[in-house]
Order: sequence, then C-alpha cells, then structure tokens
Amino acid sequence: MRTYNTLFTTERGRRHQQAALAAAPDILDITMLRDPARETLLEHLPKVEYWISERVGRIDSGLIEAAPHLKLILRLGSLTYDIDVDAARAAGVVVCRWPVATVIRVAEHVILQMLALSKKLGRSERIALEASDRWGESKRTDEDTFAYNWAGLTDVDGLWRKTIGVVGFGEIGAELARRLQGWDVRLLYNKRRRLPESVETELSLQYADRETVFRQSDFIVNLLPYFPATDMSIGEREFDMMKKGACLVSCGSGSVIDEAALARAVESGRLGGAALDTYEWEPIRPDNPLIPLARAGYNVLLTPHIAAGATAAAAQQRRDDYSNILRHIRGEPVLYRVA
Repeated sequence: MRTYNTLFTTERGRRHQQAALAAAPDILDITMLRDPARETLLEHLPKVEYWISERVGRIDSGLIEAAPHLKLILRLGSLTYDIDVDAARAAGVVVCRWPVATVIRVAEHVILQMLALSKKLGRSERIALEASDRWGESKRTDEDTFAYNWAGLTDVDGLWRKTIGVVGFGEIGAELARRLQGWDVRLLYNKRRRLPESVETELSLQYADRETVFRQSDFIVNLLPYFPATDMSIGEREFDMMKKGACLVSCGSGSVIDEAALARAVESGRLGGAALDTYEWEPIRPDNPLIPLARAGYNVLLTPHIAAGATAAAAQQRRDDYSNILRHIRGEPVLYRVA
C-alpha cells in the first residue's frame, strides 16, 4: 500500500497527540512534532507530502520552498493568517482549513456560561421549581394577566452592549468571537502574540494589555492553556482589578485559576458570579471552595468538564481531521479551501 509522508505539527500535549495519531488513516506515515524549531522543520520537510498544522504555527515561503514534494497544507482550526498562502499558491500547494468540532462546542459553552450568570439562571430556576405561594396568588395567564418577575429579582441582565474580555485568545476565542458577532458586544482580548490587524477587523476584536482587559470587562473569559507561567495566574490581584459585579467564566486550564481567591471574591460580592468547567483538581474534589457557594445559592455555575462534548480527546472525534487529505489523495475537491 502506498503511504504518504505526512508532517503533523502541534502545540498540544501528549494526550491530544495520542488521540490524533490513533485516528489517523494507515495511508499516512505521520511524524508528529510539538513546537518544533525551524531547524527541525527544515530537516523533515524535504520528504513531506502533506503538512498538518494544528491551530497555530507560522508556515512561510522559506519552509514551503524546503518541501519540494509538498501537496497540501491543512490547518486544523479556522485561523490561517500565519500561513503564506501566496507562496503556497505559487508552489502549487493547496491550503485548506478544517473546523474543530470540540473547539466550536467550547465556544458555545462559554456563551452558555455568560448567559447563565447574567440571567441568574441557578437562582431563577430554584424559584420556579419552588412553586411557592409566598410570591402571591397564582392566576391563569392571558394577554393582560401574568406575573412578570414574581420573585422581584433586581439583577437579571444579558450580554447586549457588555464588554467581554478574553485572556488566552486562540481557536476557541476565534470561534467565540464569530458567534458573538451581531450581539453588539465589545470584545477585548489579550494573548502573547497579538493577531494581525486584518484578523482583529474580521472578528471585531480590540487588543488590550492584560490589566486593561481585567479592569474594563463585564465578563472575563479564561481560555488560557496550562504552562508553568500560567499556573495560578488568575487570582486575588486580578479579581481586585475587575469591576465590582463583573463575572468570570472559564473553559481554559483549571490550574490557571486560584479557586479559593475566586470563592472569596464571589462570596464577598466583589464579583457578580463565576462559571467554571475546569478545575485545579479533576474530578472536582468535595473540598473545592466554590461548591458550598453554588449550593448556598450564589451565582456560581459548575459543570463537570464537558464543554467540548462527551469525548473531547477521543480518537473517534479526530477522524474527520484527515478528511481533506483523503479527499485530495482521491482527487476530490477539498473543503474549506484557502488557496
């Protein structure tokens, strides 16, 4: 069986790498490199026929020229600004992208988290399920008879015209930004490497330094990955910067957030609420300081690391990643073509 020399470059950890390799078709002979140096890439590229670039990684004209057998560059994700598509086109190399389902689902979950906090969903549901006569006499509704906000809640809001600040802006952030377009929100972001102006314009983003993001946002969205530099990097100092009543939502690494400091900020009323899908210890431990707040009716939403779906890193979730390469091998048009 003919196999195709394939390079897979990624920033992601071993667990995600293993899932990607387990899902790969036998027809691809894959070399996987994590954050490779340019010199390492130049050693591998002369034999490469297909290049899978996961989420990020500059692919410039020099690298393309170093791969005379290269047929197709596949970006797993939606951002292709760091691929020299003109050089690829000149070399006869197809460039395409592939939407990542788990990334899209996390972006959707972030919106759920923000809406749940702004609508005070936990408290509102408890009141409805209580069905108590302490709110007054119940009457059958018609167009003029109804009991709007019968519990007298005073802090139910929404996302319209709010400022949302994203720290750790990558593929999830991009999908979140796309889904918030048309919501009339102001979207700030901070990341190590600022995006090109063209991407900021496309996604309706404003770059800001980290302190500005924390001070000006009504919602802080943590999407930071785990590195030693991000360990416990969102804590008391950051919560003190935030607007009084602002909320924090997190689908980034759990160990980025000081959960004890977050619990104190919510309990004191400094923050208006918190929604987390990831935790420092998983499965969540019974001594997590946010659990008693959620049980006591504070505006806290805790979910069991399910934002990406039921099988975020399983091989079956990764099989579609290779669809465009297989289509190209079969001589079929590729999807999501960029060049």
